Amino acid sequence: MFPETRAAAAALSVATRFYSPALLNHCVRSYLWGTQYATAHGIAVDDELFYVSALLHDIALTDAFDSHRLPFEEAGGQLAWVFGMAAGWQEERAARATEIITLHMRDDVPPDIDPESHVLQVATSWEVVGRRPEEFSPDARAEMLARHPRLGFGEEFLACFEDQARRKPDSAAAASVRNDAAGRIAANPLEVSPSA
Repeated sequence: MFPETRAAAAALSVATRFYSPALLNHCVRSYLWGTQYATAHGIAVDDELFYVSALLHDIALTDAFDSHRLPFEEAGGQLAWVFGMAAGWQEERAARATEIITLHMRDDVPPDIDPESHVLQVATSWEVVGRRPEEFSPDARAEMLARHPRLGFGEEFLACFEDQARRKPDSAAAASVRNDAAGRIAANPLEVSPSA
């Protein structure tokens, strides 16, 4: 189900240590939704790179790695570079993790240009605000939430974004808050599901 490499195991250890249970499950679900979407659309991704990026994409929302200057996706991307280098990746591969995490908060990234960033973007926007619900069947949703419950994710994530918006008013998180993140999160089918 998950890649079995040293870097993947290390990423899970980092995520387990520093995320809350709700954020950890969100990152795991983001990987799993992304792989489902990629498979359904015939999008080939580098599984280890995508897994590590999915697990670390919100790491800069945690107290330990929050940056008071950089938007969380940029700070998290920089940390992913450090992680990749420490894991023995080539510099180019570590830089790809930076790019994937940074771009997951940007406008749509074409799958033919950057498959991993595209897939993470689709998975996280589904996870947070329920975009592209037609991609994920009710059965798939029920199974995912049974295995990896939300544990109050929507409320916790909104609080993180509102905090980012207050301190970093020019960030993508702040733009999302101004664009009714609270209402969009509340209306997410994953939030209103009885098993959420």
